[in-house]
Amino acid sequence: MKLNGKVMLTKEGLEKVQEELHYLKRVKRKEIAEKIRNAVTFGEIAENAEYNAAKNEQSFIEGRILALEKIIENYELIDKQENPDCVLLGSEVLIKDTKSKKECKYTILDYVESEPDCGKISISSPIGRALLGKKKGDLVEVRVPVGHIKYKILDIK
Repeated sequence: MKLNGKVMLTKEGLEKVQEELHYLKRVKRKEIAEKIRNAVTFGEIAENAEYNAAKNEQSFIEGRILALEKIIENYELIDKQENPDCVLLGSEVLIKDTKSKKECKYTILDYVESEPDCGKISISSPIGRALLGKKKGDLVEVRVPVGHIKYKILDIK
């Protein structure tokens, strides 16, 4: 989610973006340049599969570098509030499925940091959008492909 053109990041998220950018610039660029140099030695570039693969990889890496640089240019740190009374960006939310009684804990973050398998969901995801602004004890209905799931907010940190 962009707030006034800003990408909202936690301190840890910013560090991850900076580390990835450093790795791509310092390590991957050199590896790809070496692959291209080696591929050129195989002869005709127009029909050289190794050369084409290396150039495609280079293109992907350069695009990722540009995207990461843009994130770093336009980030704003999430101001984590102590004892928030409603779900905000950066909130850790404990919810319970009202039907299955299964509990889940999610941290609501910007798309850059979302890792659903690790409980970090994007503010623009269906669950993230549904939880935003809600309070402890609220019932939240999330539309999913098979219908609707209702959750109760048990805790917000």
